[in-house]
Amino acid sequence: MAADTQDVEIGIEGRAGVLRLTRPQALNALTHAMCRDIDAALIAWQSDPAVDLVLIEAAGDRAFCAGGDIAAIYAQGIRGDYAPGQTFWREEYRTNARLFEYPKPVVSLMQGFVMGGGVGLGCHVGHRVVCESTQMSMPECGIGLIPDVGGTFLLARAPGRLGDYLGTTGARMGPADAILAGFADHFVPHDAWPALRAALVETSTPDAIARAAAPPPQGRLEGLRPQIDRAFGTADLATIRAALTAAGEGFGADTAKALNRASPLSVAATLALLQAVRRAPDLRHALMLEYRFTHRAMQHADFLEGIRAQIIDKDRNPRWRHAGGEPPEAEVAAMLAPLGDEELTFEEESA
Repeated sequence: MAADTQDVEIGIEGRAGVLRLTRPQALNALTHAMCRDIDAALIAWQSDPAVDLVLIEAAGDRAFCAGGDIAAIYAQGIRGDYAPGQTFWREEYRTNARLFEYPKPVVSLMQGFVMGGGVGLGCHVGHRVVCESTQMSMPECGIGLIPDVGGTFLLARAPGRLGDYLGTTGARMGPADAILAGFADHFVPHDAWPALRAALVETSTPDAIARAAAPPPQGRLEGLRPQIDRAFGTADLATIRAALTAAGEGFGADTAKALNRASPLSVAATLALLQAVRRAPDLRHALMLEYRFTHRAMQHADFLEGIRAQIIDKDRNPRWRHAGGEPPEAEVAAMLAPLGDEELTFEEESA
């Protein structure tokens, strides 16, 4: 590798640019510095004739990337300093868009946990590989945020109402589920990854992926689709809760329990966002809509309380606004209203 920082290795092997996350002890959670290093490499390789393909991978067996490293954002936020978090999200979202629009083939090898920011890094590229251990999710409603990093774009395009279910409950997807929902393309058994990686680096084309691909182990979402589509057929939180109660034990009770653990404001905003993003022309528009919520999240939503309960104090007992109820429509609309001069833009994309 040509360069090695503490948390991400960046270099060229053969004619492939390689980005390797190297924080396995932290489940390869993304820091702001990592995002900046990755984005700088992508910009440089975009016009580098020595790079024909980009490979994104991660060290360790437990996780490709379990999300953004949000402890620092929390520490700043509780002091009333919201700007660093807003800058992190703004720059991360621009990297998500860059990956989606990248002019060269990009391959992601995603093992273990792939959550939040890991989805943004690995699931907007052209060639997305999963294996037996892959557990993918968008759990942001459980920490008072919304599915971001372009997650709403993926969720809105999932079959039926899978996106509403996955985005509000944070349910995990195994490899078959991730492929069904449009978060991944190919299943390759993990013991075949070394040979696949060698072929990708040697040939600098993604052709070897299809040759190595195999049918994934059976998932769970396909069988649940009729129940999911019935329960989540509306963007109204109260109606969804009533449908889950009517469904009774099993899927209905389990899903209601998951939904009730999440921030009601985040769930309602997620449902509204998915409605809007289904009409969005591209990923950039979805990211712009997501940023309206995340920009305000520390000051006006449940984000800081969610991080306190889940990550800082670990009491798993968040004190949500509107706990057990539905937030007013006006409050949801205010979280998703245009930001004026603070609106997310993508000028850096042409830099």
